[in-house]
Amino acid sequence: MTDMKTTYLDPMVGQYVLAHTTQPDDLLEELRVATRELTGERAGMQITPDEGRFLTMITQLSRARTAVEIGTFTGYSAICLARGLAPGGRLLCHDISEEWTTIARHFWDKAGLSHLIDLRLGPAAETLKNLPEEPALDLVFIDADKSNYQRYYHLVMPHLASGGLILADNTLWSGLVADPHAGDEATILMREFNDMVLHDDRVTSVILPIADGLTLIRKN
Repeated sequence: MTDMKTTYLDPMVGQYVLAHTTQPDDLLEELRVATRELTGERAGMQITPDEGRFLTMITQLSRARTAVEIGTFTGYSAICLARGLAPGGRLLCHDISEEWTTIARHFWDKAGLSHLIDLRLGPAAETLKNLPEEPALDLVFIDADKSNYQRYYHLVMPHLASGGLILADNTLWSGLVADPHAGDEATILMREFNDMVLHDDRVTSVILPIADGLTLIRKN
């Protein structure tokens, strides 16, 4: 078993969790392998299979029709989100890399999902400013540059439907957010984001120990 990011868990527990989660299909496995071969060390940015399974399930459970992804990379998470959309649903993806999203487009075609996904290339903080007022967003997945997490959050919040969801990835940051001796910039940024969400009275939130930490945020 591979792709375990839950470094804050006992390795045996982490592997058990992965082994007892419904496994990805052949297409997602092919994408995982292709990402490792084509992006090298950057492959660690891809979400894990258990997180992908969760994204599909939470999208299904929320009956999301209008979804946004901030940070697409090679398209694994977009496939998982698009597969969970309610009938007639659309997913709007934001990324800055034409190289990585070319891989994504290829696999979206293979998955038969291209007609459900719109891709916007460019800085997400700029493209998000052009979100239409309607329809309201049902679900947003944030998995991009950590320095802009708060900015992305505040940009999408006015467009999020009541009861809508934001999912923010990497919020446990290898467990470093809980380590009082960790003071690097990325850890501080994630702590600040987590504190901001906790004190936002517009939402209810919970940090889930999935992969590198996934915060589930519901707009009240």
